[in-house]
Amino acid sequence: MSVSLRDVLTGEDVFGYIHRVQGSFDSRLFQRILGAANAFKEGDEALGIAAADEDSRANARALLARTRLGDLHSHPPFEDRLHAFMMEALDVEELQRLADWTLGQLKAYLLSADEADVQSILGGLGSDVIACVVKLMSDAELKAVGSRIFHPLPGSNLGAKGYLGARLQPNSPTDHPDDIRWQVFNGWSFAVGDVVLGTNPVSSAPESVAAVEAALHDLLVTFGLTEVMPHCVLSHIDVQAKVEALRPGTTGIWFQSLAGNEAANRTFDLTLEKMAEHAASRTGRYGLYFETGQGADATNGHHFGCDMLVHESRKYGFARALKARVSLAQLGAGRTPAPWVHVNDVAGFIGPEVFRTREQLVRCCLEDIVMGKLHGLMIGLDVCSTLHMDVSLDDLTWCLEQVVEAAPGYLMALPTRNDPMLSYLTTSFQDHVRLREKRGFKVDDRMWAFFQSLGVIDAAGRPTEHFGDPAWVYLQYRRRKGDERSDASILEEARSEMAAVRERGVPLAVGHGETPWELEPSLERELRALYEDAKVGLWSELTDSVVAGIPEAVMLRTCAEDRRDYILHPPAGERLDSASELAVRMLRLRHEGRWDAQILISDGLDARSLMDEGHLHPFLTELRRELEAAGWN
Repeated sequence: MSVSLRDVLTGEDVFGYIHRVQGSFDSRLFQRILGAANAFKEGDEALGIAAADEDSRANARALLARTRLGDLHSHPPFEDRLHAFMMEALDVEELQRLADWTLGQLKAYLLSADEADVQSILGGLGSDVIACVVKLMSDAELKAVGSRIFHPLPGSNLGAKGYLGARLQPNSPTDHPDDIRWQVFNGWSFAVGDVVLGTNPVSSAPESVAAVEAALHDLLVTFGLTEVMPHCVLSHIDVQAKVEALRPGTTGIWFQSLAGNEAANRTFDLTLEKMAEHAASRTGRYGLYFETGQGADATNGHHFGCDMLVHESRKYGFARALKARVSLAQLGAGRTPAPWVHVNDVAGFIGPEVFRTREQLVRCCLEDIVMGKLHGLMIGLDVCSTLHMDVSLDDLTWCLEQVVEAAPGYLMALPTRNDPMLSYLTTSFQDHVRLREKRGFKVDDRMWAFFQSLGVIDAAGRPTEHFGDPAWVYLQYRRRKGDERSDASILEEARSEMAAVRERGVPLAVGHGETPWELEPSLERELRALYEDAKVGLWSELTDSVVAGIPEAVMLRTCAEDRRDYILHPPAGERLDSASELAVRMLRLRHEGRWDAQILISDGLDARSLMDEGHLHPFLTELRRELEAAGWN
């Protein structure tokens, strides 16, 4: 069900409209009008709060533009303890001073006032107001606002005007320390990687996380960069705290994913008290690193009738409040408050149930950059696409060109656009090189000097013969470790280690194409072949002959109409249709007292993995054996 708004009167605001058509305030209608004001996205449509047509969207925006900020603060779309926690971080005097402004006036001010004047009012803007003013802006206006507001991290140029940083994302399918180290060497060989060395772990076991933390920490210590940039293993924040307690000084900045309401945060095993306690412990140089993304709250079942933009903005409100707690912690420890806190918006990671197209991906990124900056945060982006979205490898180039016009603080950085562990598409080292070359973006000055000292760029910033050569960076690493072997011996060791890394399925970008920002041609062909193969796999289905070869098989169907419906609306594939549910119930009744378990075989996101020779039948045989050994029939 969509939202149709037809009878809006001239000069009417949101609350005047609601009282006229309902007779009193109606919170559900309020939520629906807020949703209708959004640019179209599948996630809002699934919640039944997307505009029915462009006229309805324009009417919703007109109502919002005439609405006072104070009235919005008095009517939160929904309330919980997180909302109260965020409000505590606001400047009450500034909040009151702005109360009579309308959203339309606020939008005009953000587009025209000097940056210093804009910065002066940010403390009085609540998260819901920020979400609503963003709804009123075109893509061009979002770019204009984003490119005028900057919040550099303390003592650095990260997030400053004219700078585009990079989070190196050295992920490994097996958490292998060598996979991780060599991707860092690789990034640095392209003079990329200045915000954080951030690894997504496969295992969240403290001992495994500690091993990855140690590998990253060693690189920074060896190259003397511990005061220049932090490292991070993106496990749950509780695990990072355990590792720090076990091995003091080995963790860097602490990471956590955030949701926009208290209930959704509980799915991350988070409470306000827990996060406040962790923030209070961050008294050193590096504070907290958050990741967010539109649609997460809704797909976790905690939308409370509100659109994705409202929830996303509240995540930044949560981050702003925690940043203030880090400042207090530093002050209490006798330090000058300088909270190193930043946010990474992972736009596109969920899939087509949130949004499908490259235009929607760009819109989401622009919205989130502006919302993050209006919350006083240094915000970066993971401009990414899952394989089941309608966003291709080439589309990502177009997306990046659009998004950087809003001046995000940083982007992700991998050897290719394909993450070897998370299996999604994001930003490569070469993308950073291209954006630097064509748009003049800079790397943090201290890291730029480091890259010059490595010899991968010269004094003028031009690539040297060692540009794109991770073996050369490894040689410098070994020398700083005191290794006195010959260059030839160390470089031979480098080639052997790099081969082992590739054998484990982790690509390394060695060299480049005709220009420094192009992938080496054979690696480019390999990347595209993997991408095309993955697309084929995504649309594959179990064949009749494979199904016929499964002993005692009973066919079931989900609520998805077909493969396409499942790909575009995954929740439909999470429920059996009524006939299949009845079949399972009958099986249970018929086999009661005889069997303890039933085995479900689903085609998932690549049915070929089940149909590969030597995969399914050996697995089923071993599974049955182990179940029977454990006393299960």
